[in-house]
Amino acid sequence: MLSRIAESLFWIGRYIERSDGTARILDVHLQLLLEDPWIEENLACRSLLAVMGADIPPDDHELTRADVLDILAVDRTQPASIAYSLGAARENARRAREIVSTELWECLNTTRARMPRRIAVEKTHEFFAWVRERSALAVGIQESAASRDEAWHFFTLGRSLERADMTARLLATRSLTEASGPSWTTILRSCGAYESYLRTYRGVPSARNAAEFLLLDRLFPRSILYSVSRAEQSLRDIEPRNTRLAVTDQAQRLLGQIRSQLEYRPIMDILHDLPHQMDLVQEATSEASEAIRQRYFPTNAAPSWVGENV
Repeated sequence: MLSRIAESLFWIGRYIERSDGTARILDVHLQLLLEDPWIEENLACRSLLAVMGADIPPDDHELTRADVLDILAVDRTQPASIAYSLGAARENARRAREIVSTELWECLNTTRARMPRRIAVEKTHEFFAWVRERSALAVGIQESAASRDEAWHFFTLGRSLERADMTARLLATRSLTEASGPSWTTILRSCGAYESYLRTYRGVPSARNAAEFLLLDRLFPRSILYSVSRAEQSLRDIEPRNTRLAVTDQAQRLLGQIRSQLEYRPIMDILHDLPHQMDLVQEATSEASEAIRQRYFPTNAAPSWVGENV
């Protein structure tokens, strides 16, 4: 497969998952700011922008819910925004049009065209639900109709890395306003995990059990452990290694290290240092993404001509 095509599919998966994850995080926290009058809005908004990796306005500017919505939802120039992610997914699908199915192309193209430029405050929940539905539709098209070849593995690899990153960001926001929320029930609901959690633990969410479910559950697809393991499997499927040798691929090594750190550490130790641990997960996914880029999508792959020699 051409590296250009593989890179586009990888980033289509990442951008679709990023738009979905950003919508879930914003839905939780903007609703919390609306319902809790005791939260210091400017500080909470700045903390949320920092967690999402967005540009933060100067300190003399008082941030509100509307500002966060503009920056992280509809700003087409902000790489952390939903609008940017949907546009970038569509652009990557255009670059890989010979591989991307007609259904997926039409889905991404329609979603990008219908992305609003402004959102009324009372319509935010409906907007976030629409983003989640369109993301689910795009993923469903790929899951139901794509051959399990290299194209599918690169798409799934991108999605899995981004999902681990977005779940880590969602858990990191748990500490932004620790005194008043969001509750673990709210966090679980935002991940679509509440009913699965109840079937697994059969009780009201506690901090330990909810964190354990979203971090370490091997069967729930939005848990960090599941997402990282799925990314590792995709890398193995793309390029099977010699089973007699240790892991030599840098991306697999990075993902295996962060998976082991989470998997073999007591859950209460992780909870006591949750923001830092989630930072480590985000760093690992970022470094793994860079290792994948250098391995499969080299930007300096063009031949250099010197006289008649290459």
